[in-house]
Amino acid sequence: MNLEPKNPPSLGAAHGYSNGVLVPAGARILFVAGQVGWDAEHKFPRGDDAFVAQFARALANVLEVVRSAGGGPESVARMTIYVTDKKLYERKMKEVGRAWRDLFGRWYPAMTLVQVSALLEDEALVELEATCALPGAAS
Repeated sequence: MNLEPKNPPSLGAAHGYSNGVLVPAGARILFVAGQVGWDAEHKFPRGDDAFVAQFARALANVLEVVRSAGGGPESVARMTIYVTDKKLYERKMKEVGRAWRDLFGRWYPAMTLVQVSALLEDEALVELEATCALPGAAS
């Protein structure tokens, strides 16, 4: 199934996101709950690169849910990124971009980034939630 990015020239170039994504009629919609950057034992990466490691893990966790429903990175139509420190995100943007491309390639859904004062899990630095479009027939 092909999702169609919508980036009107009047909004300028979109880099690392799409302004909108058109979902074809008949698609099944999958809502992925907020995923933090912990492993199956609910342990978070620590250290100097904790933010990037948590981002990559949270992204992998989103993809795990999407794949369990029969989709892949190209099924993600919208993603919201919640961070506890926008400045840290900005400083690590190059590494975050690399983690993104490792898992999603050059597919960029409609995205929003929001700085929050805290996340439910005290050690979490980032949380991702997504809305996905899957083929109409159950797989």
